[in-house]
Amino acid sequence: MPPEERRRPIHVLNNDTLVESPPYAAFVHASISRLRRAAPALNMPLYVAVASPEVDQTFWVNLIGRGYPSPNRQFRWCTDRMKIGPTNAYIRSQVDQSGSVVLLLGVRKDESANRAQSINRHTVEGHRLNPHSSLRGCFVFRPIVDLATDELWTFLLQSPPPWGGSHRDLVTLYRNASGGECPLVIDQEDAPSCGNNPSSRFGCWTCTVVEKDKSLQGLVDTGQDELQPLLDLRDWLRLIRNDLTLRDAERRNGAEGPGPFRLEVREEILKRLLDAQTLVGQPLITDAEVRRIRELWTSDFGRWAEKRQRTPTAERPQ
Repeated sequence: MPPEERRRPIHVLNNDTLVESPPYAAFVHASISRLRRAAPALNMPLYVAVASPEVDQTFWVNLIGRGYPSPNRQFRWCTDRMKIGPTNAYIRSQVDQSGSVVLLLGVRKDESANRAQSINRHTVEGHRLNPHSSLRGCFVFRPIVDLATDELWTFLLQSPPPWGGSHRDLVTLYRNASGGECPLVIDQEDAPSCGNNPSSRFGCWTCTVVEKDKSLQGLVDTGQDELQPLLDLRDWLRLIRNDLTLRDAERRNGAEGPGPFRLEVREEILKRLLDAQTLVGQPLITDAEVRRIRELWTSDFGRWAEKRQRTPTAERPQ
């Protein structure tokens, strides 16, 4: 299109859960910076945005602060809070400003049989734009939906990005991780854990829904030994999830059943996280998260002390 016709604003939206695999996060941040620098020269109203969870809804605040058990397939509390919520909030803000938006998604039928079924279920025959199932005013366009994986990589290898540089770092990243793809998640139906499919995917390094983090393991196997502490911590979080001796005897709503991690367990998780942060040599948790965690601990301890005072001595757990 000639420059004078490029009037529609284009938003490049990245979802940062704050627990992304460090090599992947570094690549994405470098790409975002390059895009922002190149935007004026592209002669387009281009905006680059990052959607992240609020401090009160991050992975560590919920796990360590509130004592949520590590996520599993039945209690996958992380996806809504860290992916879907922040992303949809940004999309809704653009709908409010413009009346409607067109959302370009890089999903492809070739990713998996489940992905193909989901795409077909939400496709209106004969229409390139399809209304989003839950976001009013949002229409979905899937520009590469029919591309095979080999076709996609061939194109990337032969076509340098318009914002400068090359796709060499991207190819190396995926090759080292033996990875697949982890798309933008805007719908719970399209939000299996980033490792549920046979191919590895880049997702949160803390993900305990999957049995093994194949992409992170692949990076370690190719020589990035500094990432081993992340694997060790993630495996430990998955191991302790089902140990009921580490959980309160009742849930937060007072119902009987396994409750949140006990306070001393949360303290141990934070200690191990900070130790891993030292070993890895880069931030894994923010100061704001640590402050919020300690606020929640104080609140929980106060509730526990108040309840203990009301409980007759003979009925107190030993």
